[in-house]
Amino acid sequence: MADEAPASRPDLVRALRAAGFTALVTVGLLLPLIAFRAVHDIRNELVLETRWPLFAVLVAVAFVGRLAWELLPHDRLKLTLATFFQSPLKLAIAAAVSWVAAFVAHLTSLTAFGPKVALARLFAIVLAFCFFGFAIGAVAVWVTNRYPMTTEPGRHRRHQIGVGLRAGAIGFLLAYPLMMLWLAGAQGAIKWVDNFGIQILIYVMLGWGLNIVVGLAGLLDLGYVAFYAVGAYSYALLAKTFGLSFWILLPLAGILAAFWGILLGFPVLRLRGDYLAIVTLAFGEIIRLVLINWVDLTNGYAGISGVPRPTLFGIPFTAAEDGFAARFGIEFAAIHRSIFLYYVILLLALLTALITIRLRRLPIGRAWEALREDEIACRALGINTTNTKLTAFAIGAMFGGFAGSFFAARQGFISPESFTFMESAVIVAIVVLGGMGSQIGVAVAAIIMIGGTELMRELDILKEIFGRDFDPTQYRMLLFGLAMVLIMIWKPRGLIAARQPSVFLKERKAVSGAHVREGHG
Repeated sequence: MADEAPASRPDLVRALRAAGFTALVTVGLLLPLIAFRAVHDIRNELVLETRWPLFAVLVAVAFVGRLAWELLPHDRLKLTLATFFQSPLKLAIAAAVSWVAAFVAHLTSLTAFGPKVALARLFAIVLAFCFFGFAIGAVAVWVTNRYPMTTEPGRHRRHQIGVGLRAGAIGFLLAYPLMMLWLAGAQGAIKWVDNFGIQILIYVMLGWGLNIVVGLAGLLDLGYVAFYAVGAYSYALLAKTFGLSFWILLPLAGILAAFWGILLGFPVLRLRGDYLAIVTLAFGEIIRLVLINWVDLTNGYAGISGVPRPTLFGIPFTAAEDGFAARFGIEFAAIHRSIFLYYVILLLALLTALITIRLRRLPIGRAWEALREDEIACRALGINTTNTKLTAFAIGAMFGGFAGSFFAARQGFISPESFTFMESAVIVAIVVLGGMGSQIGVAVAAIIMIGGTELMRELDILKEIFGRDFDPTQYRMLLFGLAMVLIMIWKPRGLIAARQPSVFLKERKAVSGAHVREGHG
């Protein structure tokens, strides 16, 4: 016993040293962000407020979390987690427990009062997500164990299951607004259809468009928001000037964005890596500055208001006599237009996914992937790298233009403030977190990042803890950065690193991201 005690002390000392270093880094990062806040007082003067309790809580959480992580038996923990996540029975039990706990939390929120209501709702939401995660994991592990890819019947059965899951996912997306309308009513469903459904699908479409450039062709583009802006302003200006409809201007906005994608592609043909990223970043800032300073055309910072809304075969979604509600003899409700816009962006997103999947199987798609792996070898094989890069930029920009035109039609107002570098950073983060080249991964990352931001607005319990002036959405970029760090540590190639090859010999096999050079797969 005397010999064992000194052996355990260095571990504790090392853990304390690591926890102290983490707390010190947290102090340096959060001191200007959390501890101090500039606000306007009654006389409209800018004063500096301090939030030391919140700052101390976050530093303490960082210290305790790192200390607990260092003291945990990592090998035993990894073995336990691996055993748990490889057992469909254990995952199913965890899903059942999560569902029961979520149901109890929901009942508690209906009967509680005061801050307990918000706390119960928060627990119900978290447990509901845990239920879906464990349930999906249980099904995936069961399918993997029951139908291995090493046998032909297993591959055939997996293909059938995959088709069924895709059909089920599309059916859920089609029924989502109707489900929200039934569960939350006409007024409550607007938030879930507009802020969640439409907003997430816009970023899914943007992520899939950028995935062509970054994930398939391997060209790091940090100025993708420029094509988003070109599509939005093209629609707004042409609709207000010439009175053209949304359905005519939608493809036209995509064509104009593709044209600007080609213009960007020519100067960067010889650039790679960081140099390409810097030039594309500059391109995005140039477009934003042009929108600000060309006041005669874009109205500068004031933006463009009164952008025409899309109609259903000429039928507007208004309360007028020729509106949608009057034509079909139903009571007017604002949710009608939100549901219509939801199905429009859903159609555009599915069209983007379908075209991308088909292009991957064509020679141009295989050329993109060859360019991503090794440009010199790609050129040695006789592939025209100039055309390959230009098509990647053009097609990716075209989908960004489609999303931009829809954004302008949905908002009815656009300004340069909607197309900052932060938007490009969010889209790039979605592609990287999801897994570059993975369609499903990008969609999952968009749901987590954009849906998580919207869910943060619902966390009223945090206001009860940190004060009524606390706004959780102000810290979304901090959470995005933390998510990026965690993903790079545990899943360096994204949430879904494996992908299906577009060309295969005799049989199709999944390719792990670990076998792809520099993690670009």
